Amino acid sequence: MFSMAGSLWRQRTDSTLAEQLTDGPGYDYQPDWSPDGRYIVYVSTQGQAMELWLLEPASGRTRQLTHTRAVNVEPRWSPDGGRIVYVSTAYHRHFHVFAADFRDGELGEPALLTGENKSPLPRYYYSAYDHEINPTWTRDGKSIVFVSNRGRIHGTGGFWRAAAVAGAEPVELRYEETSWGARPDFSPDGARIVYSSYLGRNWMQLWLMPASGGEPFPLTYGEWDETGPRWSPDGAQIAFISNRGGDMQLRLLRFPAGNSRALEASNRRRLRPSGALHLTVRDEQGSLTAARVVVTDASGRFYAPAHAWTHHAEFDRNEQPFEARYFHTAGDDVIEVPAGTVSDVHVHMNYGGHYRNTPAHLVLQAQAEDLDIVENLIVNKEQRIPDIASSGVGVDPASTAGTLVVHGQEFHTSYWGHLGILGLRGGILLPGYAGYPNTAAASLSPTNADIADLAHARGALIGYVHPFEEDPQPLTRPAHTDADELPVDVALGKVDYMEIVAFADHKATAGVWYRLLNLGFRIPAAAGTDAMANYATLRGPVGLNRVYASVANGPLRSDAWLESLRSGRTFATNGPLLNFSVGGRAIGSTVPLARGQRVPFTAGLRSIVPLEHAQVVCNGRVARELALGAHRDAVEVSGTLPIAQSGWCLLRAFTAGAEYPILDNFVYATTSPVYVSVRGERPRSLEDARYFEAWIDHLLETTASYPDWNSQAEKAGVLKELTEARAVYERLE
Repeated sequence: MFSMAGSLWRQRTDSTLAEQLTDGPGYDYQPDWSPDGRYIVYVSTQGQAMELWLLEPASGRTRQLTHTRAVNVEPRWSPDGGRIVYVSTAYHRHFHVFAADFRDGELGEPALLTGENKSPLPRYYYSAYDHEINPTWTRDGKSIVFVSNRGRIHGTGGFWRAAAVAGAEPVELRYEETSWGARPDFSPDGARIVYSSYLGRNWMQLWLMPASGGEPFPLTYGEWDETGPRWSPDGAQIAFISNRGGDMQLRLLRFPAGNSRALEASNRRRLRPSGALHLTVRDEQGSLTAARVVVTDASGRFYAPAHAWTHHAEFDRNEQPFEARYFHTAGDDVIEVPAGTVSDVHVHMNYGGHYRNTPAHLVLQAQAEDLDIVENLIVNKEQRIPDIASSGVGVDPASTAGTLVVHGQEFHTSYWGHLGILGLRGGILLPGYAGYPNTAAASLSPTNADIADLAHARGALIGYVHPFEEDPQPLTRPAHTDADELPVDVALGKVDYMEIVAFADHKATAGVWYRLLNLGFRIPAAAGTDAMANYATLRGPVGLNRVYASVANGPLRSDAWLESLRSGRTFATNGPLLNFSVGGRAIGSTVPLARGQRVPFTAGLRSIVPLEHAQVVCNGRVARELALGAHRDAVEVSGTLPIAQSGWCLLRAFTAGAEYPILDNFVYATTSPVYVSVRGERPRSLEDARYFEAWIDHLLETTASYPDWNSQAEKAGVLKELTEARAVYERLE
């Protein structure tokens, strides 16, 4: 029994026939069969929550077991069938383990088994509150084993065992970093535990350890992921999920022996009559073309070809019942549907997701999104670097004349902020991060400025990525941000671009950007989706946020695109298309003036969704609110702007909230500035200079008190760097 395309299915291991057990109205996952075979407990996403449901296979009847309006997942029956253990956010919205009695088809009052603890550890990717996930029963039904990050900074944690009663004190069996998908399962004799882990590797494989802990050994090997293991009742086979072919595939491992085979569901018996929808996508010349496709039925359920990778993006439940789901097609596909009326600069090819991505498939994703260039930023996922094989490749051989996949790097330092490194010659910079507590990279050296120097020496551009989730307030409320070192590196001349439209708050990011521009720093606008392109559910698609660059006619070249970005001939957007000029000068250019005067401008805009604002912004203030057309999706205007001093102007457009089919929190687009130089003077702003002085003062304080340095000389060098940057802002008052 397994979940496929949001429904539950049953299949004999010696057959290719899969029988559908559920068919909506929501999406059904994580089934577990009761020991007596009468019931199946599973997770169903419907409405505002993920609840536990019960299926009686003999009759097909279903009923809801939990009513918490929370996230309830990973249900497992006790060996005697009298209890169900599961993970829920019902208690304070954190992942904890619950158990409830089961009798006569009903679930009793849930008991919180694992409690709640707020950790003082400096975690970055995980909540301050410890979590507990992946529960499984010991074979005597008296205890559970689960995964928790109690006392740990990195990863989802190690394996813990506790009596299956509220308040029982857990004991750690074994620590590994893990990454959400360990999913331990006891052998039928209760002597061993199979689980999934990467344990010093870049890909997750199946491992086996004694039930009491001890040293594990691998059951599988490969440059792909093997996850979700379950023992067969006789202990002779282990079922698991593999992405060795790219897509997720159910496989069966003989134990002992070690050989595995795919369980092919080539024949599918559905609960409802179905038919084949033949999908063809053609361009203006009638040729097949790649595209992003959404196919839904009247209830909003999504359908895709059997071979397709499906992706799910962020969404607003007040606007639609389910995630915005889509797949990419090369232009010709067949989809089995119910019978009835058929009415980026920042991508991670592989980052711990379900699929195993390749450069060739990333090219397809880019073509379907009409992207010319994809910058695949190689990055660590804690211990792992899944795309390490592409280090030093540059433009990938899988690229085509019209679509380039280029391998760069994201330098992943949570203390200083994350850097995008584009056009890096040679292999990636290692270890790829600093300031990771409780590791040999705990020191705050190298700083991002040091990394920028190393990258610039190898021909790269440096930019700050997904910078700000809210408006920084260093004067009144100093706080850690995702780009703490940004003003330091800008002052020291290290920054070549900023992701203004990013996996962050575009407006908050633009606010900081405007302050830097007001002080005469010239920073081009870029855009990055931060798409984890091998995930099934996460931000995306590739190219959701994109930057357009003006380049000379000719063959598509990475170096020409990077030079255009460096020169600021760009606009960044998640939808609207912009055009802007001041004084007859294009985006990225400088308008020289002998004195203050009125200067002509032109502005153009096109959008596939209605907008709320289109504005010309000069020196951080709205200089002109532009009238949108009747459908609020277009602007074509010219006029004049009063220019009194040196500075900059740009065009931006935005909405307050989400507008489908743009799969972002709100619509936003901005050009890079057109700069204005009056009498050759540099722009100055006392308010903005003092803003960044306060910012660096806070950074100096927290850095001086940081405990994990390799030497005092190293610490002194970093503090000197920060002090030099602060002096730059003092001179700009």
